Amino acid sequence: MSVTSTRRRRAQSGKSRALRVVDLFAGAGGLSEGFRQAGYEIVAGSDYDPDAAATYASNFRGAEVIVGDVRDEAVRDQIHDVAQGADVLIGGPPCQAFSQVRNHTRLIDDPRNSLYREFVNTVAETLPPAFLMENVPGMAQMGVQEQVARDLALDGEYLVTPQLVDAADFGVPQTRKRLLFLGVKRSLGTPPPTLTGTGATGIVQLVRVALAGGGFEYVVNARLGDSHAVANMLADPDDLTAVSVEQAISDLRDLEMGRRDDLLTEGLPPAASAYQRMMRTAQNGALSNVSVPRARQDTVMRLAGIPVGGNHRDLPAELQGRYLTGAKWGPHNGTGSLSRRHFYAYRRLHPDMWAWTLNTKGDSVYHYAAHRCLAVREFARLQSFPDQFTFVTDPRRGPLQGRMDGGATHSRYRQVGNAVPPLLAAAAAREISSLLQPRRNARTA
Repeated sequence: MSVTSTRRRRAQSGKSRALRVVDLFAGAGGLSEGFRQAGYEIVAGSDYDPDAAATYASNFRGAEVIVGDVRDEAVRDQIHDVAQGADVLIGGPPCQAFSQVRNHTRLIDDPRNSLYREFVNTVAETLPPAFLMENVPGMAQMGVQEQVARDLALDGEYLVTPQLVDAADFGVPQTRKRLLFLGVKRSLGTPPPTLTGTGATGIVQLVRVALAGGGFEYVVNARLGDSHAVANMLADPDDLTAVSVEQAISDLRDLEMGRRDDLLTEGLPPAASAYQRMMRTAQNGALSNVSVPRARQDTVMRLAGIPVGGNHRDLPAELQGRYLTGAKWGPHNGTGSLSRRHFYAYRRLHPDMWAWTLNTKGDSVYHYAAHRCLAVREFARLQSFPDQFTFVTDPRRGPLQGRMDGGATHSRYRQVGNAVPPLLAAAAAREISSLLQPRRNARTA
């Protein structure tokens, strides 16, 4: 898109009272989806991965999509141009090095953090009224969080508040901690907003209980004074405050392992919870991303021996051998048995609890009822992506600049697993809007 057309569209969007947002390192668009749900206009998103960018373009059709390395001058200039006049800049730049706290090197000066530096530079270049930068909880370690807040403050131009939040405290059926840096221009005369969740993740937990006849089970346990209220919220299918795995994906339970068709055109049962009804809102026609990978027979045998909520530690001795059927696959640890490295390989979700943090692999968690991994759509449900949000890949085959190895299916799992849950993003977006929108309305009145 040309600079002229970009400016034209920016002028047109200025007629609307909707706050405008530009998303850097957007991935598939979890942050953008949350801001869209909160009423923002999504002006543009950028990412290096052409497959994630294809998903972004498919779901944000009115937005400009910039594909390429932000460190390239032409890409950087395009981003800075489209971000001029945006109300909020958002993004989650990869930040690889935290060791600088110990060797007294500033975070922003470490060459491994060049993408983080680009986010800071884009804020400095465009000076939006507010920004939101999210990152991994590890950045909250002593010294790093403070360095980031200082960098983003731009010598006092912004007031910046770091906050560690858990997505499950905001109605996402998955525990996922993120560190958010909310910044607002000092000239607005008000501090950045603070997100307030339910606190459910600090109250409810899964507890491993030994059975009298041998083996174990996992039960949901509420452990503080006001815990019964939170436990009741989690158990109530009509309560969106806290959401369990079963409330999120039970209507997809009939998806079969080895299903190759990625579209479901009929046969979806009625929604069984308020969360499912919310996810289905605006979903028309076929449901996408419902193919289910096959699993090895060894894996199926082990899953049958693991209680819901459990992992490989709960397996009886006869199922702890490295190879059960004689088929050799994956790395051999030399012991002939499973080891600590397999902890994340055989985890079964608990239907009455939110999910563990999803990663970028389809076998990071397994279904609570069926002996199978999850479809991309079930991953998306646990991340709080609505059903009309479709995950795709760039149709071009072969190696592309920015494309990750692993193929199209793995790319879709990775796109979902890397995303910020939209419901968490929407909570932040509403707080920012409550601060910015009255001032914007006053200026345009």
